[in-house]
Amino acid sequence: MQVKSRHHLRSDEIERVKETLADGLGVDLDGDAFERVAFVDDDTDLVLVDGDPVVVYFDDEPFLTVRGANAFPPDHHVVTVDAGAVSFVSDGADVMRPGITEADEAIEAGDLVAIAEETHGKVLAVGRALEDGDDLTGDSGKVVESLHHVGDELYNATF
Repeated sequence: MQVKSRHHLRSDEIERVKETLADGLGVDLDGDAFERVAFVDDDTDLVLVDGDPVVVYFDDEPFLTVRGANAFPPDHHVVTVDAGAVSFVSDGADVMRPGITEADEAIEAGDLVAIAEETHGKVLAVGRALEDGDDLTGDSGKVVESLHHVGDELYNATF
């Protein structure tokens, strides 16, 4: 990923990101330096918090990266998958209903979600819910579209 621009966020932008993550995920984002990074061939922007890629923008909506979600574990908007789904989700597959063991009932279709594994609670991916939280578990069907996962280009980006 080739960097197009990189600049420090103004204090009001930092507050917007912090408030959005606190309200939506229950995360208290803490850091001294916040930089927004835009890429040449990708519409996805990142926010580096003290040099680490912690926040990603999807459609101008800030959300935690996989690294960010593991550094600042979210309390809300989490979908938990069983051990059988871990390798698929880690490889970027969309999440299917049978692999989900638990989902936040506050999730609405279209919301960004963190996808965690049930054994240790580690976040494997970030996706967009295709159904409401109480409809995410069941027998069949794709219910979360994967947007960013462990090992993808965004995850491996260095700064």
